[in-house]
Amino acid sequence: MAGKVMIVDDEANIRQLVKFNLEREGYAVVEAEDGPACLAMVAREKPDLVVLDIMLPGKDGLEVCRTLKSRPETAGIAVIMLTAKAEEIDTVLGLELGADDYVTKPFSPRELTARVKAVLRRSRKEPLQSEELALGSLRMNLVRYEAFLAGGKLELTPKEYELLKFFLTNPGRVFSRDDLLDKVWGYEYAGDTRTVDVHVRHLRFKLAADPAVAEAIETVRSVGYRLRTD
Repeated sequence: MAGKVMIVDDEANIRQLVKFNLEREGYAVVEAEDGPACLAMVAREKPDLVVLDIMLPGKDGLEVCRTLKSRPETAGIAVIMLTAKAEEIDTVLGLELGADDYVTKPFSPRELTARVKAVLRRSRKEPLQSEELALGSLRMNLVRYEAFLAGGKLELTPKEYELLKFFLTNPGRVFSRDDLLDKVWGYEYAGDTRTVDVHVRHLRFKLAADPAVAEAIETVRSVGYRLRTD
């Protein structure tokens, strides 16, 4: 079995379309029609990934995402947001809450399936052998999946953690936004580079207690980002 995916959407035809395409690729699929049902089922079903519509009755998708990412037992579950809204604010807010990706309706079932594969493939990569990474007052414990700055624990989303870990394990190298989408998000096709910019901005904000660490994530104009080591 390729993995388990939960589809959360109040439109039955959308759930059936996504379910058909994912099951054809070998995924186990469970469904929920609203936010409360999703949160009630997730502990029992233990999905690897949730395809989550933003516009849901009872509790909207953004609130469901916030709840999932705030609970230690569900924070590691990947989330792909579905949205019929075109406004950038909805996309950005979903990413800020810890969503791994988003797809705008109407969507291609083939594209959504590809994104599910990419997100799950990235989340299943083997961890590094080293147990700890460090930069200045920053410490990342890869076994406990925790990060500390100046002695205080950092509250990072799963993708922020993975992005920070990637920078620390590749110091001095310049990566384009597309490179980072491929290496951290696992896309095999061009993704939306705003995803990278949002996560870098929030990482810098959370690292601001040690300016030297925050400023080490350097923007390379017209190229992308790198972790400065000098």
